[in-house]
Amino acid sequence: MADPVLNILVVPTYNTFTLGVVDASFYPVGFNITSVTLLITPPGFDAVSVPFTENEFTAYNSTTLGITDVGEPILPIPDGVYYFNYSVNPNYKYFVEKSIMRVDRLQERFDEAFMKLDMMECDLAIKTQAKVDLNTIYFFIQGSIAAANNCAIIESNKLYETAYKMLNNFIARNCGCTGRNFN
Repeated sequence: MADPVLNILVVPTYNTFTLGVVDASFYPVGFNITSVTLLITPPGFDAVSVPFTENEFTAYNSTTLGITDVGEPILPIPDGVYYFNYSVNPNYKYFVEKSIMRVDRLQERFDEAFMKLDMMECDLAIKTQAKVDLNTIYFFIQGSIAAANNCAIIESNKLYETAYKMLNNFIARNCGCTGRNFN
């Protein structure tokens, strides 16, 4: 019998309060799936074993990830590098490990700045520079994600921090962000 090929995908939920994970594994016919374990390590927190069912999608929040205690208000999940270890069968015989850079909170702020950008600004130079700035910030966000997906964690964190600082500076300059065209 062939061995399983384990894989998990982190699926966008478009929500800062949830993290979506789906099992995208190949299990050969007749393979007995036992001892399903998914460990998630959020940035700055200890690894936590979370409920997970093979061939299913599961959404996690700050409580299931061990960031907040049961009964406390659910908080937005932090951005940063998340580590995943998915295994089946006793003694972790079959497993896959992944890391991803979560950028949902930064992306939310980027989207707000983008939507407030007055695209009808009469000063073409200001509008053009704002577009260049936003494209550059977006480039750094995507670079951070790509680096984490390729286990370049230090580079991923550097790119995230650069995007974060650039976005803060962009917003602080008022960036032509009147919001007039979207209110």
